[in-house]
Amino acid sequence: MTSVASPAMVGREAPLRALLDAITRPPAVALVEGEAGIGKTRLVRAAIDVLRDGGRTVLLGHCHQLREPFPYGPVLDALRHVAAALPKAEALNPVTGALRGYLPELAGHLPPSPPPVDDPRAERHRLFRAVHALLDAAAPAVLVVEDLHWADDGTRDLLRFLTHQPPEGLALVMTFRREDLPVPELPLGHAYRHPPGANSLVISLKPLDVEAVRTLTSTLLGRSQVTEGFAARLRERTAGVPFLIEEVARSLLDGDGQFPGGVEEPEALDHIAVPLLLREAMAEQLAGLSPPALHAVHAAAVLKLPADERLIAAVSGATAPTGAGLLEVLKAGVLLEHPDGQYGFRHALAQQAVYDAIPGPDRQLAHRRAMAALSALDPPPLVQLAYHARCAGEYEAWRRHGGTAADQAAALGDVPLAVELLEGMLADPKLPRDARGPLALQLSRLAAIGLSHRRAVRLLRHLLSDDFLSREVRGQARLNLGVLLANQAGAIAEGRQEVLAALPDLEGRPGIAARGLALLAMPAYGAEPIATHRKWMDQAESLLVTVADEDPELTATVHANKVTFAMLVGSPDAFALAGTLPVNDPSAAVRRQVARAYSNLCDAATALGHYGPADRFACEGRRIAEESGALYPAYLVEVSSIRLDWLTGRWDGLRERAAAVVEMTPEAPLLAVDARLVLGMLALARGEWEEAEERLAAAGPRELDSAFLPVAAAASGGLVELHLIRDSVDAALAEADSAVTRLRRKGVWVWGEQIVPAAVTALLRAGRSDQAAELVAEFAAGIEGTDAPAAEAALESAHGALAGAGGRFEEAARRHGRARAAYEAMRRPYGAARAAEAEAGARLELDDGEAAAEIIARAGERYTALGATHDAARCRHLLREIGAGSRPHVGRKSRGGRKARGVLSPRESEVARLVALGQTNREIAVVLFLSRRTVDTHVARVLQKLGVRTRYEVCPPP
Repeated sequence: MTSVASPAMVGREAPLRALLDAITRPPAVALVEGEAGIGKTRLVRAAIDVLRDGGRTVLLGHCHQLREPFPYGPVLDALRHVAAALPKAEALNPVTGALRGYLPELAGHLPPSPPPVDDPRAERHRLFRAVHALLDAAAPAVLVVEDLHWADDGTRDLLRFLTHQPPEGLALVMTFRREDLPVPELPLGHAYRHPPGANSLVISLKPLDVEAVRTLTSTLLGRSQVTEGFAARLRERTAGVPFLIEEVARSLLDGDGQFPGGVEEPEALDHIAVPLLLREAMAEQLAGLSPPALHAVHAAAVLKLPADERLIAAVSGATAPTGAGLLEVLKAGVLLEHPDGQYGFRHALAQQAVYDAIPGPDRQLAHRRAMAALSALDPPPLVQLAYHARCAGEYEAWRRHGGTAADQAAALGDVPLAVELLEGMLADPKLPRDARGPLALQLSRLAAIGLSHRRAVRLLRHLLSDDFLSREVRGQARLNLGVLLANQAGAIAEGRQEVLAALPDLEGRPGIAARGLALLAMPAYGAEPIATHRKWMDQAESLLVTVADEDPELTATVHANKVTFAMLVGSPDAFALAGTLPVNDPSAAVRRQVARAYSNLCDAATALGHYGPADRFACEGRRIAEESGALYPAYLVEVSSIRLDWLTGRWDGLRERAAAVVEMTPEAPLLAVDARLVLGMLALARGEWEEAEERLAAAGPRELDSAFLPVAAAASGGLVELHLIRDSVDAALAEADSAVTRLRRKGVWVWGEQIVPAAVTALLRAGRSDQAAELVAEFAAGIEGTDAPAAEAALESAHGALAGAGGRFEEAARRHGRARAAYEAMRRPYGAARAAEAEAGARLELDDGEAAAEIIARAGERYTALGATHDAARCRHLLREIGAGSRPHVGRKSRGGRKARGVLSPRESEVARLVALGQTNREIAVVLFLSRRTVDTHVARVLQKLGVRTRYEVCPPP
């Protein structure tokens, strides 16, 4: 009789070696990702089995789909088993005593608890340090956290803390499903950066190919080799997912362990779909179980999560001990033993297959028994109770438990869980009609501070289309929908219209109306003049006076917008207002508004040229957002930081970061305008004209009502420069006129620091010096009395361009020199280099070639350091024209002999990159300011060194 053997690590040999290599060379951080059933857990367990005899402590933590609001739970559960690896309590870092209240099992192994602190942020940081110190003391150790996609925000924050600087002897392994992450592409909630000094590894498990399926199936069935045709058809039906392959293989054998008919036929797999095969595989496993064992399996399926024997017995309705039945299903492999004496299925697919096979009345009865058993726990698991109440048909209990669970999750800062619970309830047609209004309001408020929005928007629109909501509730829900659309969805114009439509329904709720008016008051959006925005802001403050003491969160919301308004327009009192934000308020809801204010301040300060304060706002905003569970402000800080890093010359890895943000927001492109602007400006500096035009056009210059005007104006400045490079003066003038008209209509000239100098240059190129002078005068009047360093530097550049065009070269050199000094003072190296070039041009007109050459050479070095290859090439060209040459390290080959074959010189690398982008030799000559013959020579050397025959085989150099 043929039996199904234990599967080997077929097709996973290389990932297993890589994981073992990382774990055995701590500190290490390993991320293992893949779809359900792909073998993440099996890979990690195989690595652990190899290491068990190596003196390492292995700690296992699991994130569960039905999770209760218990931050850090997976990590703390893993730490409960660390006692054997710890030294005596007196040898431990005293900070580990902070874990006594979280890990009562380790109380005898830990130092005394430190005195409590009043600041929850300090308490949280101390807890993180305690976990870090405890893992350091247990080294060498392996901490495994499974199913990170189901983790709470607190757990993600703690894991991020550990990955930033892992303990010397720790290997941290995390598994996750990319498709189930709450924030796409971000398993830890924020961009993962490889920790310095640690081994870092990301393993992406892919489906098995046909040969691996063939080997795995043969191993499972104990046969020498199944046919290639059978393996190919099996892969087609299972998509190469190992778990499904295993389950299908088990279901194919008859009672004697043989294929029906004696031989495996590919056609046998065509008669039935894979999900049905999986259900039949589970049904076959259950068919031979005794009634007590079957009851235990059914109870485990109803519970959905791993549970202990007592809970399984209670849900099964057994009157006799269930130990024998549980032992039977463990031996049969239907259930597996999990840590802490809990039992569950090996895979969620197996649990669902068993659950679907339970008759409806039996399922409902089991869910009621689960409610009774879970209600007796202290504290009761509200999320699980809500789930079982819904499945049992106890709708009032479902409403009560679900609402309370959402409130509790939000209070603990787990906003994604609260939103998920409320969305699930509102999407369910069984929810009582009278419960929809309050839950809709609750959802709309919470969704406005999270990241996910699509489902919430659909639900709110559906609810607003019905007439059962009261006028007041309708107004509040519509207002929150407008906030959600304008922020998370990036549909600015649509969101503003919803807010305007909500105001008449909020006449009886002046505080809520104030929130809507404060949103409309944000001047960076819309076509209204600044006076209209000021009016809305004043109205919001007036309404708030009547209810200021009733709702601290509402007061904080309006105040945050007032502070943002002041910073956006360059008000001299903006920084003083920012100092009045209630940073230390005990309310998490109030601090979430403070986090939003800081994210806005980072953006606004960046637009003004206050880069140091912008960095500080970003740091503080990120910290408060993470502590209070405000995902959207944290995301905004990450995006704004991309523009800030571009302006301040932190270009290493910037292109990749910006591209990742753009890829994450395909359905809400306006959320990533900062990233699109940066990609466009980086492409412009490298001479990649097509990409520059595409990226800059997508940064908002064409979105008249929805664009974020400071970024859109900067993008227009880049497009004007691109048109001038291409000698398209008319296109440059049209772009400049459109952007300047928008600024003029808005009346906020501090946002013109990149478009105004570009527009002046275009006007001067077209011979319109009078219009250029008028624009400079208007710009100067517009920024007078503001605190906007970038605009002031831009004004000097614009004055310098006017002076140079008028033949006043001493004044031009002086003006451009002031601009250069201003950009250097604000740590903006690219801007300083551009101003230096303009200054050098004026020096040349004054016959001061030596000073001009020195300035140009320094600018070229700065461009080269940044990676602005087109600008660096322009400087080299200028130096050749004035006969000054260039410094050896500015793109020149050293005198140390000929380059080794295959190693490209800096100039050849620039040429290779442009060849790989599809540019012709003529286009490359224009970008790099070289002759066509020189480019021909460089291209020939590139092909020779890379060992390729045609330019189409050239890949971009690293």
